[in-house]
Amino acid sequence: MDVHGRDLRYFTAVAEELNFTRAAERLFVSQPALSKQIRMLERQVGAPLFHRNRRAVRLTAVGQALLPHAHGMLAAWEAAETAMDEAKAAELHTLVIGMSTSPGRGLLPALRTRLVSRYPAARPVLRQVNWGDPTAGLADGSSDVAFVWLPLPDGDPYRYAVVAQEPRLVALPQEHPLTVRAAADREGAVDFTDLLEEPFLALPPEAGALRDYWLALDARDGRAPRIGGVVGSAEETHEGVANGQGVALLAAGNAPLVVREQVIAVPVRGISPSRLAVAARREDERPLVVAYLAAAAKVGSGNSPSDRLP
Repeated sequence: MDVHGRDLRYFTAVAEELNFTRAAERLFVSQPALSKQIRMLERQVGAPLFHRNRRAVRLTAVGQALLPHAHGMLAAWEAAETAMDEAKAAELHTLVIGMSTSPGRGLLPALRTRLVSRYPAARPVLRQVNWGDPTAGLADGSSDVAFVWLPLPDGDPYRYAVVAQEPRLVALPQEHPLTVRAAADREGAVDFTDLLEEPFLALPPEAGALRDYWLALDARDGRAPRIGGVVGSAEETHEGVANGQGVALLAAGNAPLVVREQVIAVPVRGISPSRLAVAARREDERPLVVAYLAAAAKVGSGNSPSDRLP
């Protein structure tokens, strides 16, 4: 027996009104149409649901048995519709923002302010992603937008706006000989060539091009780096440097995450600056995604046009 919700609504209306005319008016249908649907339901049930005569309409025993269950099923469906509407609204207004570490630099509050000024119901949700995923959740769809370090692997599927361009520093143990050299340097820096023989802390291999970037392979003239350890977080980086496993390149704005208790950071000459961007999948044109990228472009408007993909 395949009874539809409409059949149950029609039945309960007649059962509550005990009058086909009033029930039809309540349902905004014609009385003949309502009577026809009730007769069809009775055929499906295999028994009359109402006693009818010219003076009154009464429920049969079968109708009385059905009524509380009909109420329950209609209430359950109404609750399901409410739950689905709430879920759709939450999905519509939620923006999942992926990141491997907190971007700092005042970026999150600045971008949130711009987003909610356009979409007051927007609900940004932050999602921490392992350093092994250089797309911070974009590749597998678990993030809607993400703070990423450039270069992105296989960058064609993504568009981005650069929000910070900063020198790369090297994190060193406080007693490292290069700290003395940096202190004596007019700029307080070291040359990257001074680091070529140092063991480096590296991102996980699955980070791909980003691992290569933070090892500065493009500045090594073909010389393979010495890997002192693999790190997956700022805390692991701090511990690895402090324990003498290796040195690590990091963006100037991320130095506070690593520099403390036996670890310092000094500028490095001879390597390109780091670029932090907000990225999204290129085909994703949902309004919140587009608005967040537009906000990122505004915040990063001091960067040159070549720093942003359309």
